[in-house]
Amino acid sequence: MSLAVYCAATWMTDERAEIARGLRRRDPSVLDRLIEQYQHRLFRYLVYLAGNRALAEDLFQETWLRVLERGRQYDGKSPFETWLFAIGRHLFIDTLRRKSPTSLDLLRDPAEGAPLFEPSAADPSAYELLAGREQQAHVAAAVAGVPAVYREVLMLRFQEDLELEEIAAVVDAPLATVKSRLYRGLSALKQQLERSRA
Repeated sequence: MSLAVYCAATWMTDERAEIARGLRRRDPSVLDRLIEQYQHRLFRYLVYLAGNRALAEDLFQETWLRVLERGRQYDGKSPFETWLFAIGRHLFIDTLRRKSPTSLDLLRDPAEGAPLFEPSAADPSAYELLAGREQQAHVAAAVAGVPAVYREVLMLRFQEDLELEEIAAVVDAPLATVKSRLYRGLSALKQQLERSRA
C-alpha cells in the first residue's frame, strides 16, 4: 500500500469517526455539514427510488430526522452515505407497506421470483446544449422504463458512484445479488434504449 493510499484511508477513517462522535453528541454543526454535503445525492436517490418528487421530499425530511434521532447508531465503520441511503431506502419501503402490501413487488427482482450528458470544457454551442438535453431526456425515459429493483442499483452505481459492497449494504442484499441486478439492469436499459430508437 502506497503512502498516499494509506493517508487517504486513514483520513477517511478519521472523518467517519468524527461524524460518529458528532452524531452521538447531536452536534448541530456536524448535522449541518452532513446535510450540506449529502443533500443533493440523497434527494436524487430518493427521487429515483420513489419515482415521485413529492414523496421523495417527504422521505428526504424524514431521513434527516432519523439521522438526528438515531445518530448514535452510526458507528463510523462504513461510509456515511451508505448508512444514510439505507435509512432513506427503509423509509421508502415502510411507506410502500403502509400504502399497499402488493406495491413492494416493485423492489423484487423479477428474474428471482448512463451517465448523464457532461459538457466539454469548451463552451458548447446552443445546438450542442439542445442535443445534450434531448440525449438526457432519452436516457432518463429509458431508465424510467427499467424495473425499480434494477433502476435503484444502476442509480447507486453510476449516479452515486458507490462500490458494489456499499450498494449491497444499502439495499441489504448479498453482493452476488447486487452484481446480478446490475447486470440485468444494464441489459434492461440497453433494451429500453434500443426500443426507443426503433
